[in-house]
Amino acid sequence: MAKEVTGSGRRPEQIEMMRAADADRQQIADQLKGALDEGRLSLHEYDDRVAAAYAARTYAELLVIVQDLPRPGISAAEVHARRAAEERRESSRLPTAMVVLWTIWASVVAVNLVVYALVRATVNDYVYPWPAWMLVPGAGLAAVTVGVQVIRRQRRRY
Repeated sequence: MAKEVTGSGRRPEQIEMMRAADADRQQIADQLKGALDEGRLSLHEYDDRVAAAYAARTYAELLVIVQDLPRPGISAAEVHARRAAEERRESSRLPTAMVVLWTIWASVVAVNLVVYALVRATVNDYVYPWPAWMLVPGAGLAAVTVGVQVIRRQRRRY
């Protein structure tokens, strides 16, 4: 519908306020017919929406008519599969607190490595490799991260 107009450098809110053509109204009516055939709309609701589609003047008025309907050709199983995939992605994502802790740890390790490299370059004697001690909090943080992910996966199953 508004796809042909979007390339003209207009913002989406400007496009929605543009006047709709007969072809746009027909496209919405076809989408409504598909929703009726799939059982997403009752016959009465279909009649009301088609009348509103043919009475619509702008793209915004047309978009409101079909905003609660999935795109044509999407089945309920596909919608459920997408929702389940999104839930899996969300549960596998690290919590913000863990991301912050990993960022702090990585920053401290980076500073330690830079300081160690500078000291090593300027001192002619043996320099104790103190940045190796940063592996201890890193291992603890890794254990906590794994524990958090395991708990989140268990919660998702129930």
